[in-house]
Amino acid sequence: MDLASVIGLVLCFILVVFGIVFDKNSGVVFANLLNFADVPSVLITFGGSFSCILASYTMSDYFAGLKSMGLVFKTTQMNLSEIIQKIIDLSNVARKEGLLSLEEAAGEIDDPFLQKGILLVVDGTDPELVRAIMETELVSVEGRHKSKIGFWEDLGAMGPAWGMIGTLIGLVNMLKTLDDPSSIGPNMAVALLTTLYGSLLANWICAPVAGKLKSKNADEMMVKEIEIEGLLSIQAGENPRVIEEKLKSFLAPRDRKGAEEVEGGGEADG
Repeated sequence: MDLASVIGLVLCFILVVFGIVFDKNSGVVFANLLNFADVPSVLITFGGSFSCILASYTMSDYFAGLKSMGLVFKTTQMNLSEIIQKIIDLSNVARKEGLLSLEEAAGEIDDPFLQKGILLVVDGTDPELVRAIMETELVSVEGRHKSKIGFWEDLGAMGPAWGMIGTLIGLVNMLKTLDDPSSIGPNMAVALLTTLYGSLLANWICAPVAGKLKSKNADEMMVKEIEIEGLLSIQAGENPRVIEEKLKSFLAPRDRKGAEEVEGGGEADG
């Protein structure tokens, strides 16, 4: 589980609740929470936002977008240093035993993208065609990721918009019943709470979810780019040391030391 996502979202909730219930004169008063609960405001803001998004997407894309929130709480096993070392190991095998020997190694790899690339190389596919096929799949994967990211970005834009609609509804109702003092409070509550709910939907849920999905997408795209370059270098018969240095260029300077340690550990084990 991605603890950063869980802790961040929970802390946001706690801080908002604390801001609501804390009274500097009388301390913590949980009764204040009831002042921020309003069913019409919830229906206008959340109902309007999700319904509008439903109208913008197909049913399958809509539910796929909702399910993608679960990805925020999942950790992805992407150790770039280990991936680079795996490619270096494959290059050593290919250099000693030939490209055909990689077919057996492909069966032991869990990554379908890398496995597909190895099989293309083993089949003797033209390097330009290998790159085209792999990059087409990379673009396709990124497109699916961006669709889910766009879902949360669109929902985040709808929250404040429908919050403003609720505010206008509350103000109109309030102005029409100014002669009835008892109606001013409930209508003003709708006017203000819809704006609050819209801001919470956008900034507490949608923005963090979209941001984390973008980060995960960027990490996965980097891994796939490393794998493409590594496979093409193996196919070209480049020296494993040259391949290693080429792939390390994808890493930040602080991460390159970790890659060297992984390689050193592997050699020691051999």
